[in-house]
Amino acid sequence: MDPQAFVRLSIGSLGLRIPVEASKALRGVTHASSQCLCEIRLRGFPVQTASVPLISTPEASPDPHSNATIFYLEKSDVKALMAPGCFQPPQAYLEIMVFMGRLGSHCGVTSRKQQIGTFRVVVGPEWGEGNPALLHNGWIGIGKNKQDAGKPGPELHLRVKLDPDPRYVFQFQDETALSPQIVQLQGAIKQPIFSCKFSRDRRASQLDTVGSYWLRSNCKDRDADRRERKGWKIMIHDLSGSAVAAAFMATPFVPSMGCDRVARSNPGAWLILRPDAAGSSSWHPWGRLEAWREAVPRDRVRLHLHLLPEGQEAGVLVSEVLISSEKGGEFYIDMDRQTPVGTPVPSSQGGTGDYFTTSLAGSLAGGFVMNCRVQGEGKISKPSVQLAMRHVTCVEDAAIFMALAAAVDLSIKACRPFRRNARKGFRHSFLT
Repeated sequence: MDPQAFVRLSIGSLGLRIPVEASKALRGVTHASSQCLCEIRLRGFPVQTASVPLISTPEASPDPHSNATIFYLEKSDVKALMAPGCFQPPQAYLEIMVFMGRLGSHCGVTSRKQQIGTFRVVVGPEWGEGNPALLHNGWIGIGKNKQDAGKPGPELHLRVKLDPDPRYVFQFQDETALSPQIVQLQGAIKQPIFSCKFSRDRRASQLDTVGSYWLRSNCKDRDADRRERKGWKIMIHDLSGSAVAAAFMATPFVPSMGCDRVARSNPGAWLILRPDAAGSSSWHPWGRLEAWREAVPRDRVRLHLHLLPEGQEAGVLVSEVLISSEKGGEFYIDMDRQTPVGTPVPSSQGGTGDYFTTSLAGSLAGGFVMNCRVQGEGKISKPSVQLAMRHVTCVEDAAIFMALAAAVDLSIKACRPFRRNARKGFRHSFLT
């Protein structure tokens, strides 16, 4: 398997120090309740906002390991930044605008804020070379007095770094419940890697025919007569036909007392399984994915993923994500965006899937692991998956995350309300 080139741009170790002389000019906004923040801008990406700690003494220094914002750039993103635009500056740049404002009672900083200064890093050839590059690390003067001799002004401390972040990219060729093939994408090339087999436990209700949801249209909603969604299974096979990963509903998706939705008090759950490393027919739990539909904010599905180290039931919470049930969204495992909760114990058995658990127990300080993008309920969803190359040592490692992606996709459907007003005219029915 050949990875695709990605770049990780991290901005961190933020700090601001303001000399006494410069603070006089900011007397209107410097106060005990003041807060310093910055807006981080990169063309083609949403503006990010981060707080900037005030450094009060010369001896103090910002946390060298902290990250305020991280951008992940594909090869096409870097190419677009390097290309000149008709109505854009001749050179693209990373811009950090620093502000000072007072904390308000609503939404944090009030509208009364004053710009302290701006720092820019020009996008250069090194962005596309695929090598680590430290673009800046240390203090830099910002503000209008930064070049005036004898007039010290505000100083910003930051670290701007580029790191290669190669990833494998996969695509489900059809909807999960239609047992699609899974291909790896490398440019315009689609290489078959896995097959995904959806099935339903025969012990489930005869009305529990999820495939009908994708195959039938223009029919009345029938969820009012179904009280649970259970028995769904996913098997991931390699090209030889061997099962290399699996996911099955461990806890049915059922409406909570007094409402028509799967609630936090009783979430549905999947077990993600890996085969025994010795080649036997036994399976071992790798993770547990829980899902429920939130009441507030409305039309959001919350997903929790716990890794399950050998001999532990509680596991380690490594991902907590909200996805729009209408529009879909991104599920991810990213240690830069979330901190694992729990005390992982690495397995002594070794084998497929242990690489990630062991990393959490060891020296995994941060970084992207995987993401998958899914569509909302009632839409055709063909999950796409990105997987960090450093977490894959064999095909079986990637298969674990295909099973996880399939479970995430089906969870959006399984969390659909059980009662709908037929007059709303839904195009599809979800036959559970």
